[in-house]
Amino acid sequence: MLTIAILGASGHGKVVAEIAELCGYQKIVFFDDSKDKSKCESWKINGDTDKLVSSLEAFDACIVAIGDNKIRMEKIRLLQSNNAKITSLIHPLASVSKYSVIQKGTVIMANAVINPFATIGISCIINTNSTIEHDCLIGNGVHISPNVAIAGEVSIGSETWIGIGSSVKQNIKIGINVMVGLGSVVINDIPDNAKAFGVPAKIKL
Repeated sequence: MLTIAILGASGHGKVVAEIAELCGYQKIVFFDDSKDKSKCESWKINGDTDKLVSSLEAFDACIVAIGDNKIRMEKIRLLQSNNAKITSLIHPLASVSKYSVIQKGTVIMANAVINPFATIGISCIINTNSTIEHDCLIGNGVHISPNVAIAGEVSIGSETWIGIGSSVKQNIKIGINVMVGLGSVVINDIPDNAKAFGVPAKIKL
């Protein structure tokens, strides 16, 4: 029986759990740091991060299902330092080129498209119906929201969040820890730590 530990029992965790089942995992075990939760839908929560770290050998794989980019990366680094068997999960209805590179800890959701020679970093969320075109470089801990369209040869820095329904023009460079608001159209580069939104997207101080 293939078992997977999922750290993070939020709504995002539920989606990740279903993808894990579709990928052949027969036993889903949740962990979460909230003291107010004992279950995630029908799945029991078996303890917090410390409990997971102490029981890593019991699982064939583990993944972090936390929407917050910074927290997700903190947890991934902790698990990596404890030699966890971190996996990636790709929904069977996603289209992922054999010429792309998908790093560990990343989740690719239903109807997402990853085209040739795109590279997706560690512990990214590539959400429902999003498109990553050819030769894109997506950094670690990035969240690409549902229905986002990223054109070819775009670079997106680590821990950046691209809001739902946004579009990014080809050859654009988006920095580290950037927030792009929902429905935005990015036609110019965005520096590190900026917030930008609108059509076209403008940086907000």
